[in-house]
Amino acid sequence: QVQLVESGGGSVQSGGSLRLSCAASGYTDSNRCMGWFRQPPGKEREGVTHINDDGSTRYADSVKGRFTISQDNAKNTLYLQMNSLKPEDTAMYYCAADYRWCWTLRPRTEYQYWGQGTQVTVSS
Repeated sequence: QVQLVESGGGSVQSGGSLRLSCAASGYTDSNRCMGWFRQPPGKEREGVTHINDDGSTRYADSVKGRFTISQDNAKNTLYLQMNSLKPEDTAMYYCAADYRWCWTLRPRTEYQYWGQGTQVTVSS
C-alpha cells in the first residue's frame, strides 16, 4: 500500500552534515505520522524523530538541536537534516510511516510501513 525508499546516507567526519531523504509512493494520503529511526551496529532500532500531517514534531534528546525533520507533501518526500554529526550517530537510518497520529516517539512495532534503510557513518 505504501512504499518508502531512503537515500542520502554516506560517510562524513565528525562535525559534518548530511541530509537524508525518504521518497514515499503508493497510498500516501493514509500517512498521518512519518518518522526516522536508526539502528547502530549491535544495537536495537531506536526512534529519532517524527512529524505529523499537521507539521508537529518531536525529537529524541540525543539529536535535539542538531537534527531537523521536514516534509514536502507535494513531492511525497520526508527529509532529515543532520548537523554537527557525532560518531555515535553512526547507524542504519530508516524512515517509517503509520496511519495513526504520533503523540510521543513510538517504538518500532507501532509503525506500519518501513523503508530499507540508508547507512550513515561518522568518523572521528
